[in-house]
Amino acid sequence: MTTLSLGYSPCPNDTFIFYALVHGRIDTGGIGFEEVLEDVETLNQMAREARLDITKASFHAFGYLRDDYCLLRAGGALGKGCGPLVVAREETDIRDLRGKTIAIPGRLTTAFLLLQTFDPSLKEKVIVMPFDHIINAVRGGAADAGLIIHESRFTYRRAGLRKVIDLGDWWERETGQPIPLGGIFAKRSLGAAVIGKVDSLIRRSVEYAFGHRSEPVSYIRRHAQEIEDEVTNQHIDLYVNDYSLDIGQDGERAVEELFRRAEESGIVPRSGKPLFISR
Repeated sequence: MTTLSLGYSPCPNDTFIFYALVHGRIDTGGIGFEEVLEDVETLNQMAREARLDITKASFHAFGYLRDDYCLLRAGGALGKGCGPLVVAREETDIRDLRGKTIAIPGRLTTAFLLLQTFDPSLKEKVIVMPFDHIINAVRGGAADAGLIIHESRFTYRRAGLRKVIDLGDWWERETGQPIPLGGIFAKRSLGAAVIGKVDSLIRRSVEYAFGHRSEPVSYIRRHAQEIEDEVTNQHIDLYVNDYSLDIGQDGERAVEELFRRAEESGIVPRSGKPLFISR
């Protein structure tokens, strides 16, 4: 049996997607997977060191990975109405945050790429911290504003914070395309046959989860820390969708547009490598 390292986050959307694959609910045809659960920013850094065969990573990180990794069609996080938010303690115009301290969930997150693309001056005074610490940092005054992702989208109002801007909404109005947040990436050195097989397995794992919605619940809860069931379900509903089955042509265009803007702004290096490896 061939065993591949598989990195993904403990967030509900990822544990939902990969449940069937790592629990023997689908026939993997002689491929085994060694799961590595880490937050996405840690996975981004591990991928930059080429430590994982298959991994979830942000599209921002992929900008630096394209020589070694290719994008898979299944398992990604793209969509509409699911982008990162900038929040603050008071009603604030985004322009008033120039020169202010903004807490971000990682320098390689797509959220930070979008913030820089929207207004490069907003990157001048950022502090990096785990995504689930940002709300408290803003509420407690350690940061003037926060760039929030994941389940924080659903909980920031409880902390008394106000939305400054929805960067996903800005992206959709600018481009008319879904926001590409994270994808599943494979080492190009695995070869087209193995990569194609893994891609198909991930799609089948997503299909299994959609068809057996209650079965992965205990696995999701075990890794979701203290997230409430309602928030967990909102999280899955928002980030796991048809794009998780196949990125589709509009998803491809969205990724290409994201890189076009990021390359023109000098945020990521240019690359001549294709997004995908053809079978």
